[in-house]
Amino acid sequence: MTTDTISPLRQRMIEDMNARMLSEGTQRGHIRACKRFAAFLKRSPDTAAADDVRRFQLHLIEDGASIHNRNRIMTGVRFLFRITLRRHDLAAEVYHIKEPLNLPLTLSPEEARRLLTVAGASSLRLRVMLALAYGCGLRAGEVARLRAGEVDSAQGVIRVVQSKGRKDRHVMLPEEVLELLRQWWKERPMRFDAGVPPVERLVFPSRKPDKPLTIRQLNRLFHQACEAAGISKPVTLHSLRHSFATHLLEQGTDIRLIQAVLGHDKLDTTARYTRVATGRIAGIASPLGGKPKRPRKKGKAA
Repeated sequence: MTTDTISPLRQRMIEDMNARMLSEGTQRGHIRACKRFAAFLKRSPDTAAADDVRRFQLHLIEDGASIHNRNRIMTGVRFLFRITLRRHDLAAEVYHIKEPLNLPLTLSPEEARRLLTVAGASSLRLRVMLALAYGCGLRAGEVARLRAGEVDSAQGVIRVVQSKGRKDRHVMLPEEVLELLRQWWKERPMRFDAGVPPVERLVFPSRKPDKPLTIRQLNRLFHQACEAAGISKPVTLHSLRHSFATHLLEQGTDIRLIQAVLGHDKLDTTARYTRVATGRIAGIASPLGGKPKRPRKKGKAA
């Protein structure tokens, strides 16, 4: 695992991951984790001992790895030990550190509107993509991979196909977003459409045949739009999804419906947005007395 040539051990691990149908991203992460472990050992991971695993975990923290990255690396190493090497004794040496529960960073409805307006002034494509992220709660990858056949204007929904956790789900399709999609479809490049059935055509094609726009490109465009809109918060593209959920909750949408639209398995994952819904929090009557501050009227999602 220490060279560019695929070693028998790495090949076996790849086969094990393929057999379990792990996603490409997960597989790349596991391979990178095991390469880092091998670099630390300066020898093949199949020669590791329990003390090597202990020292590596200490090394990751001392080397400045965040808790999230440290846990992700050790998940890949544990897969190697538990599945590929059948070294359950070493897998038992892997432990995970509890990650701090940080509040998701969100935009206000006014900031979200301003961002979409600025994005639209520079590029219709960017406005449509950001409107899908904020107005429909789509992840960046779901926006980038969207195909024409997944947009159901008759029922007013978008079908998200085989996203995180290999799950399909439906999300709402606001009239404003549908109108933007129709405008974009008239301007959309068609150079790679020949031979591709209409329902299979990517809504946001890249310069390569049947390849979607990369998430890295979308992130770069998002941050440029934030700068142009004067938004100084350290938000990310995923913050639009957080904002979508928070603003729905503040509008009084049932949390179970928000859970379904977001595609969360557990209600606890969705319930964290109750800690971010500043409009609701500001409206809670304090035992000190006096009328609670009335939250500002929220605009509708784009």
